[in-house]
This record gives sequence, C-alpha cells and structure tokens, in this order.
Amino acid sequence: MHLDVQTLRDFYYRSALGRAAQKIIRDEVVRFWPETQGRTVAGYGFAVPLLRPFLKESRRVIALMPAPQGVMAWPGGGLPNVSVLCEETSWPLETGHVDRLVLMHGLETSERASELLDECYRVLGPGGEALFVLPNRSGLWARSDRTPFGYGRPYSLGQLETQLKRHDFVPEAHLSVLYQPPSTRRFWMRTAQLWEGTGRAIPAIMAGGVMLVLASKKHPPTRRGVGQAVRIPNPLEVLSPGKAPKPV
Repeated sequence: MHLDVQTLRDFYYRSALGRAAQKIIRDEVVRFWPETQGRTVAGYGFAVPLLRPFLKESRRVIALMPAPQGVMAWPGGGLPNVSVLCEETSWPLETGHVDRLVLMHGLETSERASELLDECYRVLGPGGEALFVLPNRSGLWARSDRTPFGYGRPYSLGQLETQLKRHDFVPEAHLSVLYQPPSTRRFWMRTAQLWEGTGRAIPAIMAGGVMLVLASKKHPPTRRGVGQAVRIPNPLEVLSPGKAPKPV
C-alpha cells in the first residue's frame, strides 16, 4: 500500500521529525555517491528529499513517482520540474540509461516487488548502482505509524540481500541510520545526535530504524530478465522454399 504523496510531503517538509530524518539519510546518500558529474541520477517512490544535492552537477535528475502514490512538482523554487508520474513496473526511461538509482518508499510498499526490481535492473546501465532505503524490521521506526517507514513490508538485511541477488544485483555495502525513537518529544529530538552516534558505534545492541543497502548491477545476468533481447523468428524465413522451419 502506497502512502499519498501529500502525506509524504507533509512529513519530510513540514514536520521537525521528518526534516531531521531527511537530513540524516541524505547525508549518507551523498557519502555513498560524492561525485555524480555527468551522470544520470533517478529516484523512485518518494526519493525527492534525497535528490536535491545531485541537481547541480548531474547530467540529469529524474524523480519517478508511482501512480498509486501520486505526484507533486519538484524541486520548485523556480527550477524546472523533474517529477514524473509512472506505473510501478513500467518506467518512461530507456534501457540502460541510469547511472545512479535510489529507492525510498517504493519497494516496501509495492505489491509487485519482484517486477519492480526487474525494472530497476533494466534502467541501470553498465556499472550502474542502486541504493535501497528501507525500514529495518528490527527497528522502532517500522513499528510506528507516525512516520512513513511504519507502512508496507519492513525488511531485514538478509531478506533484502537475498532478494537482490535473485534479481542479479550484487550487494556492495550497507548502513543503518535513525537510531532515535520516532518521537517528536523534545527530549528525543534534542538527544538525536547522541542516539545516532551511540547506535552506529555499537550496532549489535541497538537497531537503526532505517537501512541503506548499496547494490551494483550484475552483468551479464544469470537469468533472462526484463529488457533483454528475445529473438523472434522471421515469418519469411519459415515460409521460404527449401528452408525447414526453425525451432523456437
């Protein structure tokens, strides 16, 4: 079940907790990809809070928003709109043209996760990387409906990596963030940095609310995937005199 785009917008841009979460996650995304000059960066789901740092130097930035969620104009501020409304598993992008892809509030809320991962694989080019931002099944954020991370299917690291490998992605790195409780109470907001530092120092004791998993595109794929060429027999070859029909 996808949340409405207005609910997501209000959380990330109009609430203190959402703005704090946005900054923590976005800073880590930039650490994964500090250089995107001349590259095409795409986001799916509601990834726009993470895409702004790439607007200036990237060759192209595209924000894909699924139809069940809805779309909003972005980035605003007089800049050209880069948001696109799309079907969950049929994106208006050419095969192999995306260099960096980030998903947030897209995979865990999709009822067609397998087909969605196939579409991710299709649009990524050689050497392309995808960053999946998902609620951690063991974290507090997945257990609270006060934030968008409390909706959909939360994942464990093992579950996500297994699913990615089945779709010809190679997990490269992972990180947990958002160790503070998902509360707007003053105490938790003021001590957020302390919780974040403590959680990352001793992850075996505390579970972060959100995990980021970086994966690269495996090529050639081990299975026939979406976007691969399929040979269709030419009817003229079959009907030509002296030529036997070719098996398909």
